[in-house]
Amino acid sequence: MQQYSVSHKQHELGKSNQNPDPLWKQGSMEALRTSSFSLFQFTTIPARLPRPRFEKPMLNFPINHRPNSYISSTSHHKEPESRLSTAASPAVSTVIHDSQQGEKFDWNAQWYPIMPVCDLDKRVPHAKRVMGLDVVVWWDRNESAWKVLDDRCPHRLAPLSEGRIDQWGRLQCVYHGWCFNGSGDCKFIPQAPPEGPPVHTFKNARVAVYPSTVQNDIVWFWPNSDPQHRDILAKQKPPCMPELDDPSYTKSMGNREIPYGYELQYLKISLHLFVHLPENHVYSTVKADREGGRPLEISIKKSDLNGFIARQEAADTRFIAPCVFSAFTSLGADQSKGSVSPAETKEEPSSPVSQRRLVFNFICVPVSPGNSRLIWASARNFGVWIDRIVPRWMLHLGQNLLLDSDLYLLHLEQRHTLVFSSQERKIMDTGPSNWQKSCFFPTKSDAQVVGFRRWLIKHAGGQVDWGTKFGGTLPPSPPREQLLDRYWSHVTNCSSCRVAYKGLNALEIALQVIALASGGIVAAVKQEMLSSAARNTLVAIAVLCFVGSRWLSHFVYKNFHYHDYNHAIR
Repeated sequence: MQQYSVSHKQHELGKSNQNPDPLWKQGSMEALRTSSFSLFQFTTIPARLPRPRFEKPMLNFPINHRPNSYISSTSHHKEPESRLSTAASPAVSTVIHDSQQGEKFDWNAQWYPIMPVCDLDKRVPHAKRVMGLDVVVWWDRNESAWKVLDDRCPHRLAPLSEGRIDQWGRLQCVYHGWCFNGSGDCKFIPQAPPEGPPVHTFKNARVAVYPSTVQNDIVWFWPNSDPQHRDILAKQKPPCMPELDDPSYTKSMGNREIPYGYELQYLKISLHLFVHLPENHVYSTVKADREGGRPLEISIKKSDLNGFIARQEAADTRFIAPCVFSAFTSLGADQSKGSVSPAETKEEPSSPVSQRRLVFNFICVPVSPGNSRLIWASARNFGVWIDRIVPRWMLHLGQNLLLDSDLYLLHLEQRHTLVFSSQERKIMDTGPSNWQKSCFFPTKSDAQVVGFRRWLIKHAGGQVDWGTKFGGTLPPSPPREQLLDRYWSHVTNCSSCRVAYKGLNALEIALQVIALASGGIVAAVKQEMLSSAARNTLVAIAVLCFVGSRWLSHFVYKNFHYHDYNHAIR
């Protein structure tokens, strides 16, 4: 029987600490394990390795009670349960309660996340694509709110995201200077004579504006600009992740543009949870292969139009359609009783150990066919001091390495035929509803993948509804160097990594200048004017600074540009 595994070193990071240390120390060590995936496993690359250049790509938790996203606790449902198993994979069986037969999921009647607020700059507009819509996100200081508009000036269709925010806080198109407020109204046309008709007030001069809000420090928007949806927030709210707003928790957020589709994001999410969540100690001594692959007990407990609830050994996981997937667990608690959310019980924990809660939130954003965006937001209520000391960009180094681990596998290049193929294309070739013919799921570790595919087929037609925005083809697979490039997919979109990138480059230049200056002084000054100790010191400084600059150059390139991943030598 086929076994599924991930890196043993990465898997060890998810283990709970068993050492009899004091509670504060134990919690700190657990926090360190969960804060970084492979934080200090850095290696160098050849000094003269060419840097590929690419064009910018186009590109846990208790659930808030709301009509379109709430999935109630499984402990309150006593209805008869039905079996779900794939015809091609009889070993996979998950329990699903179907309470909404025949209901169709409306992709255009949902809230979609755009970006974490921490990664948006209030000084400039930002271009983003969600559900095939090109939008511009910008800070309207007149209303003190983030606004989401159609990224298209009505004048000559230039992208407003390439414009600026003027001195009056208006969004200005840089092409011909047209200015718009947060409501999409045109407030100024430089070419219109003051004594002429007020052409800026005409309906055709407006920009479509989408309802938007900030929840859990993430900007969300409603993908319909029709005026009838202007007050949609009063009727329907985005999914709530309460731990992200709880002051007793520390949180870590990030984002990355992913060159494969929304549907395949779910496969990667299952890997994330396998790596991070505490393992079932029944199998803790079993080591079937070098990377620690082991059986996983995963089952789907309830599924309906709004998503499903699953149980993954020591954690409860939930999928809230269409974007949010979360898992939460109590470290140190009795895992045989399961991990329940605060919304499901009002009992106080029996010991301080059971209060240590760890929450992973993965938000998959459909961007376009073959492209998606991942926003991750983890939270914990122990070891909170770590995130105050360790910069966010250092945590992202390990997270990006984990994302890269399987990225190329999903875009496998058939070199002999010069035809690009991928897992996504193979599923599309057989048809979304016939995915069982392309994949074989013989173990319970794939139960959530099966559950997601079943939900997608039953309620959403097997795929994202792009409307008429795109055809039925996927974009060609880019070369390996472009797939694993981190600069455009993450660094440019992450405020922390962007600042670190500029700072490390500046430090590299400073080290080179110091090395040249020290060497120049030794060469230019006569020997009798410098003591032997001073000369040796300057030479040592020059050598150390030069070596340091070269190492720093390798470090920046490997962690902010391109980090190859070879499974054979890991």
